[in-house]
Parts: sequence; structure tokens; C-alpha cells
Amino acid sequence: MAGTTYQQRRGQIQTYFDRTASEAWKRLTSDAPVSGIRATVRAGRDEMRRTLLDWLPADLHGKRVLDAGCGTGALAVQAALRGATVVAIDVAATLVDLARERAAGACGDGSIAFLVGDMLDPALGHFDHVVGMDSLIHYRAPDTVAVLTGLASRTGSSIVFTFAPKTLPLAVMHAVGRLFPRRDRAPAIEPVGEDTLRGLIAAEPGLRSWTPGRTRRVVSGFYTSQALELVRA
Repeated sequence: MAGTTYQQRRGQIQTYFDRTASEAWKRLTSDAPVSGIRATVRAGRDEMRRTLLDWLPADLHGKRVLDAGCGTGALAVQAALRGATVVAIDVAATLVDLARERAAGACGDGSIAFLVGDMLDPALGHFDHVVGMDSLIHYRAPDTVAVLTGLASRTGSSIVFTFAPKTLPLAVMHAVGRLFPRRDRAPAIEPVGEDTLRGLIAAEPGLRSWTPGRTRRVVSGFYTSQALELVRA
């Protein structure tokens, strides 16, 4: 079970996106012109989203999908267009409101329920697939594994998620970010080595029936993130 540090960081993320970054995030996730730095982030996020969607079945009719940390809803819409019943949840109400607005009438024969809350809430029910795109990168590795364990207990087929890989360029960007005024800082990412993360997953009793599958790192300018697939054995 995710503990105190998970709850503390979750609160920081909520405050950041609801009070500080909502307008910037709205612009970044649109097709509006952005700076060169933000354009690299946008391109990286687009590529990562395509990767995670490629790892889901092409036909999701009759499947329940949890978009854990849905942001502005782009991935949820694509899953719904494949026929999925999607539960899209995020801690930031401003992002969920924007996601709901953007998704109106764009779900094909699938459906999306947009919610504000905790991805670990058992009231969300059981799912066939869970996707967590850049929603766990702000948590310490033990908390990430605890979240994966909680999600796995309610998931039937696969969990695809991203983590911040421990690389020198990412460490430098992390250090530079600490130079910004506190009011302007995003919640710090928590880089973790792939071998370390895999070891923690292998050692977690609640994940014994799960096996790591595909992995892919996306690097695009100021965006670095790595996808990992867990499949039920």
C-alpha cells in the first residue's frame, strides 16, 4: 500500500497543476505554437502516447481501461475510439475539466468517465488494462512499486506505465530545475535505474504473477521517459 510519501507528493502534484501550470499545460497539450523547448516535450509526449497505445490491443470493445493520471485526456480518447470503456482519473480538477471538454463527442463507440481522485481508489473497480503515462515519474521507486501493486490487484491483463530513467542528461535537467523560484517549480521527478526498478518489481510479493514485457525509452530534447509493460503471467 502506498504510504505517507505517496500522499504528500500526490498533494504537491495536485497543487502544481491546479494552481500553477494549468494554462501552460493547456497550451502544451494543444496544437498552439509553443517555444522550442516545449515543442520537444510535446513531440516526446506524442511519441510516448503512441507507444503505450501500440501496446494495447487494437480492438478494445468489451474491455475496461484505466487511464491513471489522464491529464488532458488524449490517450483516453484514443482508447475509447478503439471501443474501450475508459475510466480516466487525475488528481488535478483543472486538467480533468479540460479533458472532458476536449473529449466531448470524440469517443466513437467507446465511452469515457472522467473523474478527479486517486488512481488507487478501489471504488473504481476492476480493469482489463491500465495505462499510466508519466503519472508515476514524480514518486519514489518504492512508492511506484506500491502503486503498481495496488493497480495489479484490480487488473486482468496488462499495466503499461512510464518511469524517469536515471541518466546523466536527466540528472542535469533535474538539477537546473531546482534553480527556479519555488513557486515556479514542477514537483521533482524521481529518476530510477531500470535494473533497480525491475529488481523492486521482482521482489514485490503482490507482483509475483506479473512479468515485465516490452520497454522503450523516448528522448526528445527536454523530454526523457521510459515505458515498461507488465503482463499477467
